Amino acid sequence: MKKIIRETDEKLGIVQVTIADERWYIKQVEDPQSKLPKLLYVPSVTWIAGHYPKGVGFYKWLADKGWDESQAIKAAAGDKGSKVHEAISAILRGEEVRIDSKFINPSTEQPEELTLEECDAIKSFVDWRNEVKPETIAWDVTVFSEKYGYAGTIDYICRIDGKVYIVDFKTSAEVWAEYELQVSAYKNPVESGEFHIEGFTDVADIQLAILQIGYRRNQKGYKWNEIEDKFPLFIAARQIWANECEGQEPKRKDYPIVLSPAVTVEEALEAEAEPETAKPKKSVKK
Repeated sequence: MKKIIRETDEKLGIVQVTIADERWYIKQVEDPQSKLPKLLYVPSVTWIAGHYPKGVGFYKWLADKGWDESQAIKAAAGDKGSKVHEAISAILRGEEVRIDSKFINPSTEQPEELTLEECDAIKSFVDWRNEVKPETIAWDVTVFSEKYGYAGTIDYICRIDGKVYIVDFKTSAEVWAEYELQVSAYKNPVESGEFHIEGFTDVADIQLAILQIGYRRNQKGYKWNEIEDKFPLFIAARQIWANECEGQEPKRKDYPIVLSPAVTVEEALEAEAEPETAKPKKSVKK
């Protein structure tokens, strides 16, 4: 059972834990009663938003592909998105990214060269940045809301034509409703003042956007989508998540390292050949 643990904010001590289909963010807080430190577990924005109804279009796609194929497609898309995000983060750090650069594939946990589609997505981000010339404010910022009980990581914060944007990068061909909920969730703690980003004070009127990269329905290869704030719908999804997911922290279960010991063919045949122990017959009184 794969468990991925990574520190997303060293200063605040925020840790992200991914187990199967669950993703949690954890940080140390002060217990209001005992005043002692304790660990606070909150679900991720993407996990919560995934509980929002996906609409008729998604379910038609699911019915057309079937469960197994759809899950394989989603897993491959997730791996592609992760590698592209890592490459974009490297670009924003000022590092060189080449067509033969290697990035970690989450499924295999091995560094892999970029595929043709991944190169297209990365190049389209570079093209967008060269054309729009955004002023970079921050990237890969983890937002933690104790008030509403969730956390997530903002892909990019920038200023374009005097406006501040929280931007989420997507490699998908569609902008699903849950994507709109995600960026809305990132905005609230920052704009309300609950969560502060170091060096970022211009929070009065934050705009939201989704940048589709590797987009194949136009010549530019990317599509800029400005998004309406839908935080109330995110809170509704948070309530659905709370109703469907047991507990308020990662499930804990102890498993033996060996679930079933190995046996040889001879041992298995001997076990099958052993006669059943004769049961004593009950005496019957006449």
